[in-house]
Amino acid sequence: MEQAEKNRMASAPVNRLMLSMGIPMIISMMLQAVYNIVDSAFVSNMAENGEQALNALTLAFPVQMLMVAVAIGTGVGMNALMSRSLGQGNRELASKAAGNAMFLAAVIFVVFLLFGIFGTDAYVSSQSSNPEITQMACEYIRICCTLSFGLIFFSVFEKTLQASGRSLYSTIAQIAGAVTNIVLDPVLIYGLLGVPEMGIVGAALATVIGQVVSCVLALIFHFRLIKEIDSGLRYLRPSGSVIGKIYSIGLPAIIAQALMSVMTYGLNLILVRISENAVTAYGLYYKIQQFILFAAFGLRDAITPIVSFNYGMGSRSRVKQGIKYGMTYTLVIMTAGLVLLEVFAEPFAALFGLSGETEQLCTGAMRIISLSFIFAGANVAFQGIFQALESGAQSLVISVCRQFLFVIPVAWGFSEVVIHSGMDKMWLVWLTFLIAEGISAVIALIFMRGISRKRIDSLEG
Repeated sequence: MEQAEKNRMASAPVNRLMLSMGIPMIISMMLQAVYNIVDSAFVSNMAENGEQALNALTLAFPVQMLMVAVAIGTGVGMNALMSRSLGQGNRELASKAAGNAMFLAAVIFVVFLLFGIFGTDAYVSSQSSNPEITQMACEYIRICCTLSFGLIFFSVFEKTLQASGRSLYSTIAQIAGAVTNIVLDPVLIYGLLGVPEMGIVGAALATVIGQVVSCVLALIFHFRLIKEIDSGLRYLRPSGSVIGKIYSIGLPAIIAQALMSVMTYGLNLILVRISENAVTAYGLYYKIQQFILFAAFGLRDAITPIVSFNYGMGSRSRVKQGIKYGMTYTLVIMTAGLVLLEVFAEPFAALFGLSGETEQLCTGAMRIISLSFIFAGANVAFQGIFQALESGAQSLVISVCRQFLFVIPVAWGFSEVVIHSGMDKMWLVWLTFLIAEGISAVIALIFMRGISRKRIDSLEG
């Protein structure tokens, strides 16, 4: 079985390999976005204070994204190291990569547990002075952080399954958690089947229970199915060199996704100067966008182990094919997402019970920001390629450019125009994303030319 899996990674047609590994990962990542979208859909239709609850989830979203960023980024680093080690035939290093990632997951959980207990109030108060919204946001974040072990450990086991070519099983675990969340949301939020009505607390509990279900299944699959690596306490013992290798690849991935959290937090502070409706509209748009962008992340997580494995094996032709098909399929996904949001912007806004100015703002955001999807998809694919080719610094630069450097200052400048000229200029703020992604894509292309000469052209044919 182990040799057959290695042969598949080394010799299967790359386009088919990309699809067979990528499709389950795409589904898995899209289902991660489901947690927030489902919570938002149910809380926005609560009998009382639905729009305030939606605003509270918007304030909570950056913290959730930060947890995902740190957990998945650690998993991405382990994934690339484990894949490359297996490609080189180094079973010992692959086993240590998986074991040290589990140790790091425990550390990450403790950090967010402490934040949930001591940091929630200060974080929420920095974004809103509305006592009702503040209370709901604090309740939601506190539960999600103090019970985050399901999310964090699942992120590691998911990546070990993907690194060994068993992404189908990580998808099964993800689907089980998502279905659990969807079923429990109306029961716990609205108080069905004899359960007391819990509102936004119920939404948080449904989310963490779903995450625990995914984690338990992924853990079972990890220990029962993965035979390419060894398990044992000695592999859990932290190794500075192994952790360094994990984060030399994973840190750019963590920063890339953490910057999504920082960007959302910064934009919340900018948009609240315009109106609370703008914050709610952007928060909802962002969750809908994540459903599409996470699909690109899923394919990126197939690009990274495929390119990394064949780079470790020294096959120039298969590395180039991995890049070619990875980029092509990513652009197909993002084009489909662009068409979807352009056509269904109004129905999506109506689905969440928005009305008046909030609905108009959300619809405008969907139609304008989605124009940046093609550039965004290329940037995401390039980041996966850079990580696989030991070029984490370049991946990090692209993250900083597209999610901070060309976003926060530009959005702040455009928000000043809106504040002084009126809401009819709000489209300028949404245009920020097209500018940021477009410039970043040009920079990524320049990086790719240098990396290709240095890393790929020197490989054997």
